[in-house]
Amino acid sequence: MIITIDGPSGVGKSTVSKAVAEKTGCIYLDTGAMYRAIALKTATSGIDIGSETELSKLLDSTSVGFRRNPDGGLSILLDGEDVAASIRSPEISRLSSDVATKRPVRVKLVAIQREIGSSGNIVAEGRDMGTYVFPGADFKFYLTATTEERARRRWAQLREAGREADLAEVERELLTRDRQDSERAESPLHPSPNAVIIDTTNLLTDEVISRIISAVQG
Repeated sequence: MIITIDGPSGVGKSTVSKAVAEKTGCIYLDTGAMYRAIALKTATSGIDIGSETELSKLLDSTSVGFRRNPDGGLSILLDGEDVAASIRSPEISRLSSDVATKRPVRVKLVAIQREIGSSGNIVAEGRDMGTYVFPGADFKFYLTATTEERARRRWAQLREAGREADLAEVERELLTRDRQDSERAESPLHPSPNAVIIDTTNLLTDEVISRIISAVQG
């Protein structure tokens, strides 16, 4: 079984996807973390990501994968190193959106994602899981919410993590990322025609999870 959960930033994809994976006994595949990991490497290497030659050369010597933790969760590995704590900064978030528009990056990561999904039993979270990576997925969901609510959630997450954040600036960054994701040439963000669309604006997280579980279990 393959379940895809797509949508823009701030709709609750990560929390929902983790819970759905746990309740269905599936592996949780955080594809956004994979793009963040590549963004981290490009940032530390200092290459010009606008140069396909430089980017391809970097990717040739890069490995991205996951390691299952004792608690059943997965850690994102970049060249064998756990980088989960290093990829959640606003700077890496912004850069990952840019990196995700680059064809060499998408070709490499989509191949890894499909390999992981080849054995089935995954919940794949991202922006193009149902439309491009797993078009034949058994169940497809697309989460959405108003820009204001998404910004408020992201702002609250940053504050919870001890980071200073301006709500208006968070909203501007979300809109910029939305534009990048929806206008990119390589598999842009949009719902799959056969996806179940769930507006999470006025829903509790548990309500979203219940809707998905009900749909999957019939």
